[in-house]
Amino acid sequence: MPRFRVPYPPEFRRQVVELVRSGRTPQDLAREFEPNAQSIAHWVRQADREAGASKGGGTTSAERDELSRLRRENHRLRQERDILAKAGGLVRAGQDPVRVFEFMNAHQAEIPIRVMARVLRVSASGYYAWRSRPASAHAQADAVLLRRIRTIHGGSQGTYGAPRVHAELQAEGTAIARKRVARLMRQAGLRGVSRRRFPTTTRREPTHRPANDLVGRVFTAPAPKLLWVADITYVPTAAGFLFLAVVLDAWSRRIVGWAMANDLRTQLVLDALDMAVTTRKPANVVHHSDQGSQYTSLAFGMRCREAGVRPSTGSVGDAYDNALAEGFFATLECELLDRRRFRSQAEARMAVFHFIEGFYNPARRHSSLGYLSPIEFEARKMLMKE
Repeated sequence: MPRFRVPYPPEFRRQVVELVRSGRTPQDLAREFEPNAQSIAHWVRQADREAGASKGGGTTSAERDELSRLRRENHRLRQERDILAKAGGLVRAGQDPVRVFEFMNAHQAEIPIRVMARVLRVSASGYYAWRSRPASAHAQADAVLLRRIRTIHGGSQGTYGAPRVHAELQAEGTAIARKRVARLMRQAGLRGVSRRRFPTTTRREPTHRPANDLVGRVFTAPAPKLLWVADITYVPTAAGFLFLAVVLDAWSRRIVGWAMANDLRTQLVLDALDMAVTTRKPANVVHHSDQGSQYTSLAFGMRCREAGVRPSTGSVGDAYDNALAEGFFATLECELLDRRRFRSQAEARMAVFHFIEGFYNPARRHSSLGYLSPIEFEARKMLMKE
């Protein structure tokens, strides 16, 4: 691991402070992100001092009781919805009860047996009688393995398919065939998500002079801070679009810079570049993007020269000329945006922040990195150099 840490960007600190104010504890966040609990608590105190924050009034006991009742009711309805969604065609007359019992056994870690029995119209006592029959050694091993598979799949927020679950098991020292993992996941109704092509936000300005293409579709680098790729996308919310700009290091696939705004002004890409420069301190890195007007603007070119960054742009209208950045946005879409509906831009900001800094960089396994996460890949490479 590196022997020193660069300062965390202000946007990162602000988002962590918001998480604490929403009810998370510094100790909980320290286990999820890189800063320690003491640093997080210090950021909160500092933010409170700067804003002059003070505690507001509490709720009445009647309101708390009603809130508790509504939460219980909401939890029950969610359970019933999840059971029906996962059970598929099991809820119908004449259904083989053994199949229903197998489904209940596979999901007992998530949903109480009596709740599943009521929704699926079988008796809980019948299930327990079926389960008391002795299982084969192979079935017992499958049951143990499936419990771990469920934990891994849940830890990825339901995004991992069999290849990444298999890689996680191998990293833990569990020797198992990928086909067996795929079979157990299929039987349990567990599946990952697949990427689709992400819509573009490129708007070319005819009066701007784009930089030359210094990459030529070769999106690999033998070391950090040699090649960055960048792009912009939009996040739909009920309150309008939120725009996201990212800078990704081709060496480790780590998002080293990002910024969000409710418009597509050049400041958006400048903020993302500034975060990358602050955290990485490059000497002569190539910054590759499309020919969007933000990346071909005079302000962006001047900032690149000040930071020692060499701008590079692909051709117009060809996603393959910026395929690495497009690939990240496709992952963001299928693993987060397709699965959530955001009521506000603030809610979307927090979700995107959590996806990048809480999952994608530190935990998400990449097939191109030997199924390591970007942070784990960087740490291993640094240890090999020492």
